[in-house]
Amino acid sequence: MNKLLFILLGVVVLSSCGRFNNREVDGTKDLRIVSLSKHLTEFTFALGKGHDLVGVDWSSTYPDSAKLIKPVGYHRALNPEGIISMMPDMVIHSNDIGPETVLPQIQKAGLNCKAFGNANTIDSAKMLLKELGVFFGVSAKADSLCGVMDAGIAHANNALKAMQIKDTPTVMIIHFGRASNVYFVMSGRKGVADQLIQMAGAKVALYDAKGARQISAEAIAEANPDIIIATDFGYDQMGNMDKFISGVPGVALTKAGKNKRILRFEEHDLTYYGPRTGDNIINLMQLFYPTLNASK
Repeated sequence: MNKLLFILLGVVVLSSCGRFNNREVDGTKDLRIVSLSKHLTEFTFALGKGHDLVGVDWSSTYPDSAKLIKPVGYHRALNPEGIISMMPDMVIHSNDIGPETVLPQIQKAGLNCKAFGNANTIDSAKMLLKELGVFFGVSAKADSLCGVMDAGIAHANNALKAMQIKDTPTVMIIHFGRASNVYFVMSGRKGVADQLIQMAGAKVALYDAKGARQISAEAIAEANPDIIIATDFGYDQMGNMDKFISGVPGVALTKAGKNKRILRFEEHDLTYYGPRTGDNIINLMQLFYPTLNASK
């Protein structure tokens, strides 16, 4: 009861201080911003406004400077008190935060919240960059970043054509869900991860499952990928490749496990498009085909 009273009093005090009053916010000026989406965090830095960020969600790990900003929780399992305590001028998100009660709670506390789009296609990523560019008053920078993204993807496509690939491996991505505390398969959903695998010259391993749920050892063994990409947090939690192979159900039964073709890759490079996408595709190509020349 005392803790609840303290929280409620805190909200009242913050609401009365003039910061949380749902006013219009001018993004061209220096602000205190909490970002609840990793792609919004990266794009804010890319546009030269990273100094405005005072809080981010746990998945906001790029660039390295983002890791120095105070985390406010995982974007699908947020605590409203942690966000409120940052006293932000604005909270930015992509309508993919949870639990579903968190947004109404922080809005009720008086926080200014602004939803931006996703970056799950090349076009939507460019639209988002331009939208953020207008908000921050740096439209020319946003247009330049869109050009960088287009050029990088075109370069990766040309590099793939020049590699003359003969044997195309099947690839599966295994990710550790920090909110659900389980490993699940990220690929096989026709999303960004699958698109990047294909753009890097590989095939997506078939996996009979839908949504982010605990992996099935039998389904992974049946999919039998040549290569498994392990996203950074889950791989690091296991400690090394051998422990990942033996510790994640089904992996040891696959060709990837038997041939030790487990590739660590950053989650944020597999879940949205952005100015670095071309480089990310090249990096995947170099991992998939280490004996061929995938030049940057």
